[in-house]
Amino acid sequence: MPSMHDLLIRDAWLVDGTGAPGRRASVAVSDGRIAAVGSGLGTARQVVAGDGLVLAPGIIDTHTHYDAQITWDQGLQPSPELGVSTVVIGNCGFTIAPCRPQHRDLTMRNLTHVEGMSLEVLRHGIRWEFESFPEYLALIERLGHVPNVAAFIGHSSLRTWVMGEAATRRAASAAEVAEMRRLVGEGMAAGAVGFATSTAPQHNGEGGTPMPSRLADEAELRALVGALGEAGRGVFMLTKGGATGVPFLETLAAETGRPVVVAALLHNPTQPEAVFDELRHIAAAQSRGRRLYGQVSCCPLTNDFTLRSPYPFESLAAWLPAMQAEGEALKRVYADKEFRRRVAEELARPAAIRLFNGEWQKLELVEAARPENRRFEGQSIAALAAADGTAPLDWLLDFSLAEDLDTVYSALLLNSDEAAVGRMLSDPNATIALSDAGAHLTFFCDAGYGLHLLGHWVRERGVLSLEEAVWQLSGRPAAIFGIEDRGRIAPGLAADLLLFDAASVGRGPKQRVFDLPGGAPRLTTAARGVKGLWVNGVLVADEAGARPPQRPPGRLMRRFAA
Repeated sequence: MPSMHDLLIRDAWLVDGTGAPGRRASVAVSDGRIAAVGSGLGTARQVVAGDGLVLAPGIIDTHTHYDAQITWDQGLQPSPELGVSTVVIGNCGFTIAPCRPQHRDLTMRNLTHVEGMSLEVLRHGIRWEFESFPEYLALIERLGHVPNVAAFIGHSSLRTWVMGEAATRRAASAAEVAEMRRLVGEGMAAGAVGFATSTAPQHNGEGGTPMPSRLADEAELRALVGALGEAGRGVFMLTKGGATGVPFLETLAAETGRPVVVAALLHNPTQPEAVFDELRHIAAAQSRGRRLYGQVSCCPLTNDFTLRSPYPFESLAAWLPAMQAEGEALKRVYADKEFRRRVAEELARPAAIRLFNGEWQKLELVEAARPENRRFEGQSIAALAAADGTAPLDWLLDFSLAEDLDTVYSALLLNSDEAAVGRMLSDPNATIALSDAGAHLTFFCDAGYGLHLLGHWVRERGVLSLEEAVWQLSGRPAAIFGIEDRGRIAPGLAADLLLFDAASVGRGPKQRVFDLPGGAPRLTTAARGVKGLWVNGVLVADEAGARPPQRPPGRLMRRFAA
């Protein structure tokens, strides 16, 4: 007699995460795992009709920043309702562990700048019930979480733990590097998925000081990535700046035998071939047997901001005086003619690794602070400045000063050329990620990148097949990160399952909600076409959005394939 399963999803169009052609099949789940795939699978306590729907593995989001949020929000919203069953945290090395008590405020203030997080939210929300990285993993495992979680050990946190405030000022000594390497080994033994860092010039902490990892030299990076080679497992993840080119990263992959994930590869229309040059370098390394992968995004990079914290401009060297000032002093900086001259000169020299390159037509006034100025909303700074007969930078600064820096702008920064983005997504050396979920909460929300890929790039643009897109969202990241029991639909694997309507799947428009600690706001987007998301066999989201279960079903993943 057929067995009684916990869940049976019957007669869906199965896209299994391997890239193989879809087929009609049913999937049975028992004890949180896939019990059988096919037909005639018996009965179940819960039966879901899959007719006309696609059943795929849950999305594995490999580039998130939920490191702080996970201590106060078990749901890790909004990711599960957007189809995400597994998240990787600690990207770019911007973690909160290890952290000594005397460095907590410094860590939070740096995150406020580099990841666009509210300092008050962090102070209200983070549960500082840990110091070491192993203690942090133990805390999040004890608290529980809806999606599965894998965690990087982060470079900036290591540097701060070992060097204190000097971490942002100088190179590390040999003894300090040795201690950091020991801590990477400790983190890997505790279950880290790998080691993450950043050398990107836009990654600045409080007052415009570079995040600690940016002060590391090649010897330090070799030593710390070498700890992964010594452990025989783990991914090296880097958000790269100009000093850490792909040839150098290839040497690290060769020396350690570890995969290297290179972020963030985004298309810059002012230097349209730069990202493809990077992908060509990665392809050449792949041809020599090195495991290098370029993280690309399927979303246009947009950013809402005010001039109190203008993230798009903070990779400009000339903007540093503004990052070092607050209140009335900041207003004086913005009014200073010499400051404006230096910024304008730098903007006249576009750079591929910079977020904003003077494309004023892509910077829009979204929300005026004064009622009499609302007639300007929805217009670009280029158009407003032209109508006023002034330079765009001067118009932006003067208008913002007149509104006490409360004007809200939106910038379309990178990935605005759809033909180029489609070319990136089709590159065999690219892996699709870069949601940044958990960071920049008041600026943008790309946590629904997977639904955008399935709706916009598969259904509307036809750039990828459904099978290719599902593989990019599940099977491929699982293989890169060594997640052996997820990312595919096959008997014996974990039952992380996404049921959706291919005819309507996508993400809705951004909206502002006020559910962060202290009632602070964040941007989110609603899911479209999601009929169900199961994590380890437990329903956590459906058409109505998040469905918080009685007990969070997510697993803290500590074991990864070599």
